Amino acid sequence: MTSSMRYIEHGTGGAPEVMHPGQTAAPQAGPGDVLIKVAYAGVNRPDCLQRSGRYPPPPGASPILGLEASGHVVAVGEGVTQWRVGDAVCGLANGGAYAEYVAIPQGQVLPVPKGLSLLQAAALPENYFTVWTNVFQRGRLQSGETFLVHGGSSGIGLTAIQLAKAFGAHVLCTVGNADKVEACLKAGADVAINYRTQDFVDEALAATAQQGVNIILDMVGGDYMQRNLKALSVDGRLVQIAFLQPSKTEVDWIALMVKRLTFTGSTLRPRSVADKAQMAAELKQNVWPMMEQGKCLPVIHQVFDLDQAAQAHALMESSTHIGKIMLKVAGD
Repeated sequence: MTSSMRYIEHGTGGAPEVMHPGQTAAPQAGPGDVLIKVAYAGVNRPDCLQRSGRYPPPPGASPILGLEASGHVVAVGEGVTQWRVGDAVCGLANGGAYAEYVAIPQGQVLPVPKGLSLLQAAALPENYFTVWTNVFQRGRLQSGETFLVHGGSSGIGLTAIQLAKAFGAHVLCTVGNADKVEACLKAGADVAINYRTQDFVDEALAATAQQGVNIILDMVGGDYMQRNLKALSVDGRLVQIAFLQPSKTEVDWIALMVKRLTFTGSTLRPRSVADKAQMAAELKQNVWPMMEQGKCLPVIHQVFDLDQAAQAHALMESSTHIGKIMLKVAGD
């Protein structure tokens, strides 16, 4: 490797067009870090928020965009025992994946599942970590329960559908058109609700004999907040992971008390290295074996070259995609 690298610069922020290729110093493998030569990087909503200036990186994180990558290990830092130079890996980065090299704490790095390509592997970390910690750790989804995910055709939505179904849940989702309905049903959803023509509260109640769903994963916010409370069952759980609509909205919380609801949520990036390492260990134990059997695989919508990051962000913000948007850096 060289001392400098190609990366995507986004300046002080703005529309997708502010992004352009640049050159900067390559990162080093600090204590506990794994340095990866990036093959592919995933594009995620938090990247768009950071680029626009609305989601600054936490202290100590790389200011470069990008939260997930795959590639090969080219160096390891002091104290690294899990990885060796040459290993094919994917990892949840603390930033910096839109570049030729990225340094990631060793506990946030996972092997490429057997049978998967580096492209598929780069599509795993952000979505699978997010779904695992929110649906299974915080939401406590159990086999036989009913689960509703909003934004079912997004990368997170399709991941949530597949994992919830694999662990025995009855799965509902909301989407915005017929093509997305078809994609979600193909991924394993039992019910796909077109929110433009159907009311998801009515459909959720109809699908559960008027009892309501046990858990909802929501990234919409806005007026969905009040409607989610209506769609939940007694002892239901609402897990909030983002707000595509305003977070400041009027909600009548009486239903939370009457129905004994739990409202929780989380953001992934600020979580500690130890937290993320625990998520990685649970994914490796519980999910990686399923993927090696051809189950719960990521759905990839389109791959752009790294220099086309602006087009990738524009597609993400259009919400017309189904599944993951990816950047090719070095390739396989």
